[in-house]
Amino acid sequence: MQRRTLIVTALAAPLAVHAHHGWSSFDQGRPIYLEGRASKVAWRNPHAELSLELPADLKLPADLASRQLPAQSAGVDGPALLKAAQLPTRKDRLWEIELAPLTRLNAWKVPEIKVGDTLGVLGFTFAGEKGDPVLRAEYLFIAGQVYGLRSSPA
Repeated sequence: MQRRTLIVTALAAPLAVHAHHGWSSFDQGRPIYLEGRASKVAWRNPHAELSLELPADLKLPADLASRQLPAQSAGVDGPALLKAAQLPTRKDRLWEIELAPLTRLNAWKVPEIKVGDTLGVLGFTFAGEKGDPVLRAEYLFIAGQVYGLRSSPA
């Protein structure tokens, strides 16, 4: 029985690593802004995830750099991230968005995102935009509200 458990664990480990990315996998020096409609949502741990359909004419909002950001318990220079925000260079219209764990989303009082909801997200993708179109969310913009997702509210 112990050997069977070991084999199952060994086979499942690569799947778990692929499914969950730590912050070190992402290029935190290049904040990316995406905006679109949620086409699939998984509101669960280890972190909530969604598929975001981007419009063909994605643009940076004119007011993005001047938006007010909530204070977080982690030292995040949000205003600098907003000023440095850019659109992705890749042309994928569907991105996978990794949000925060549910406990953190609850602490921020983020409403549960549903399929069809429109939202904006500022975050980080893989260096050189290599690999799958995945964005790890730093800030979430929903219905005029902004949520910081790196840490708990300050």
